[in-house]
Amino acid sequence: MTGRFRERDDGMTIDDLAVVRRAYAKQVLAAAAVADASLMRALAETERERFLGPGPWKLMRFGGNYVETPDADPVYLYTDDLVAIDAARGLNNGQPSFLSKLIHAARIRPGDHVVHVGTGTGYYTALMRCLAGPHGCVTGIEVDPGLAARAADNLAGYPGATVLAGDGGDTDFAPADVVFVNAGAVRPAPAWLDRLKDGGRLVLPLTVHGGDTGTRGAVFLVTRRGGAFEARHVSPTRIFPCIGGREPDGEARLADAFARGGGMDVTALHRRAPKRGDRLWLDGGDWCLTTG
Repeated sequence: MTGRFRERDDGMTIDDLAVVRRAYAKQVLAAAAVADASLMRALAETERERFLGPGPWKLMRFGGNYVETPDADPVYLYTDDLVAIDAARGLNNGQPSFLSKLIHAARIRPGDHVVHVGTGTGYYTALMRCLAGPHGCVTGIEVDPGLAARAADNLAGYPGATVLAGDGGDTDFAPADVVFVNAGAVRPAPAWLDRLKDGGRLVLPLTVHGGDTGTRGAVFLVTRRGGAFEARHVSPTRIFPCIGGREPDGEARLADAFARGGGMDVTALHRRAPKRGDRLWLDGGDWCLTTG
């Protein structure tokens, strides 16, 4: 067979994998309700199998159960599914449409420095590296040393991509245009705000424990404007918890805010205790989120 088709070992004839990736990119962005030509190109050009180890792979289906792919054909990875990185821990390569929505919200531009907290094995870090372009760079931070080593190997062919092993709230990094937190915290780490450039964007998932359902919460986009921080709700989430980003008092305060509702009306983050006149959504003690 010639042209864009190839003959498989099983005798079937299918589109070349590059065509499968392009279809995947379109389906993912359609599911995310996002129109973003740069992100579509990044999704179509990035090899997801490179970041997930040898197949067969375990895909998460409805009800939270894993189903193993019939074999190691990478075509199975080009669907809008979570793929297990460590099934025993319930640790997955996140859902493409959900992460694509958040990446789109971050507005990564050519030349940006992006810091990805919770880089995992590096797939979404690679997408962000593509968006930052040849003059940009990405710093991945991963608290699990084994995953950090895997991500560093997987990203070795991406110039300008660096992986650091450590706690994303404590690890030092250069000033960033985007800080993308890929795990649920109860408050922003000071470094995520301190090292955000003026006009920089922080993708911040805030979550509480939800019993048997794991964590639940919301993702906020925080934008620095000089010494002030705008904030807006982007999406609900049930993201994996951020190790080092949890503490009981913050958990309780956040749970109270979610129980009251109204998180979609958040407009600002303040690095101070609430004061009289604030239209308060979350009282974080020494910080707060306000509405209107």
